[in-house]
Amino acid sequence: MRLARVAEAVILAWGWRRRLIAFAAGASGALALPPLDLWPLVVLPMTAAVWLMDGAVGTGRAERFRSAFAAGWWWGFGFFVAGLWWLGAAFLVEADKFAWALPLGVVALPACLAVFPALAFGAARLFWPKGAGRILVLAAALGVSEWLRGHVLTGFPWNAYGMMLSGEIHLAQVASLFGLYGLTLFAVALGAAPATIGTATGASGRWLPSLLALAALAGFFAYGFWRIPAGPAPLVAGVKLRLMQPNLPQDAKFNGNNGAEILERYLELSDRATSPETPGLQAVTHLIWPESAFPFLLGRTPQALARIAAALPPDVTLITGAARAGEPLPGEGRPPIYNAIQVVSDTGEIVASYDKVHLVPFGEYLPPVLGTLIRAAGLSQFVSIPGGFSAGSAHRPLAVRGLPSAAPLICYEAVFPGAVMPRGPRPAFFLNVTNDGWFGQTSGPYQHFAQARLRSIEEGLPLVRVANTGISGVVDAYGRVVASLPLGTEGVLDAGLPRSGPVTPYARFGDLVFAGILALFLVLARLRRA
Repeated sequence: MRLARVAEAVILAWGWRRRLIAFAAGASGALALPPLDLWPLVVLPMTAAVWLMDGAVGTGRAERFRSAFAAGWWWGFGFFVAGLWWLGAAFLVEADKFAWALPLGVVALPACLAVFPALAFGAARLFWPKGAGRILVLAAALGVSEWLRGHVLTGFPWNAYGMMLSGEIHLAQVASLFGLYGLTLFAVALGAAPATIGTATGASGRWLPSLLALAALAGFFAYGFWRIPAGPAPLVAGVKLRLMQPNLPQDAKFNGNNGAEILERYLELSDRATSPETPGLQAVTHLIWPESAFPFLLGRTPQALARIAAALPPDVTLITGAARAGEPLPGEGRPPIYNAIQVVSDTGEIVASYDKVHLVPFGEYLPPVLGTLIRAAGLSQFVSIPGGFSAGSAHRPLAVRGLPSAAPLICYEAVFPGAVMPRGPRPAFFLNVTNDGWFGQTSGPYQHFAQARLRSIEEGLPLVRVANTGISGVVDAYGRVVASLPLGTEGVLDAGLPRSGPVTPYARFGDLVFAGILALFLVLARLRRA
């Protein structure tokens, strides 16, 4: 059988051939991620992972661990290089300041992240059974490593393996039950199931895992078709949103000297007619601008607030991303600066704010130890705020006149499953403002949008997302895109606000569901081993 010969070649590969196979297999996983979303190709990296583990041999446990660890590192390195290459674009926005660090983003970061699957491979090899049980052991090990990657050192859950199954809307509905990390367990198990076709001897051992995987996929699709309503989601009465996507380049033009010009551009674009029924701002109730919309502190620029007040019709509210200055601590002259969402009334008054809690390391702030070394070298974080942004104290709901309670999410905060809901009563929708202009026309903005969309499915809440360069849009509580503006375009988008959906199992129980499935996988693997 041809697949058996391929499996044998992978299992017996050694030296540079084994490293190359592992790297290429991991890199193939990026084909299943946005923007391609070729989810059936999850089979390529996961099946290869099983065969690489089969070939991790040695005379003792330590040697087998080291062999599996090395294969897992090269596999993970390939996956993260292929999935995160677009980070390099950010280093070229201000190339004179940051181009030197481009290898850190496109090579060093994937190399560090690859330690997580490497540890998973090594740990799984210590308990590696024969037969189909090894598929569940690999799924459990990689599932735990992904959960750790999403939490250790503030976490970086970008492109968790479960995202490989998120591109198909019906299949993605499983996230309402299990969340991203539960979806990751199934992505690994389903993708690795065909490994036995090339290695098992008996017909049952060879084909049964794949048949069970196909049955599970059929069940997931059936659940998705059952969960998604036949018609469009009902809308909140009396709410007419206008999302403004300026497509403003993230370069040296975005500075305080051009603040007045940038504001005028926003106001002109925001008041454009989109149809005879929507001649401009007079026909909307809420205008939303993206993250960090201004190269100045809006709350300390009264002329800007006065200009906004003059442009807003009565009873129209502006919601915008903006840097906000807090009160300086005793003994400190510089006030803390927050990456915030601010709500501006039609009289030009800032009536509510939310400060970003989960900041981007090296982008919005420098970690304490490394930050000291970086500053000593005369370098800084990407955002040109002396000392970086300060983190908000708590994730809390945002109250806006005329809208139900919102769960605010600024940029990076939308990628953390289970950590997007504010304290207190359940909000009615997610409000996500972001600026992906750093990453140009790459895969990054598509991946960011897909992860924010998955939060809607997990929690059963609609999403309103406004991005500087795209992708802006409105998503209902089932992850269906109601309306959107494509990446790299300037424009405005008028839309209603979908109503929230029922509370999902994942919203009730969070990652306890993931923990339960993880335990089940380990029990089943033990039974298969026995």
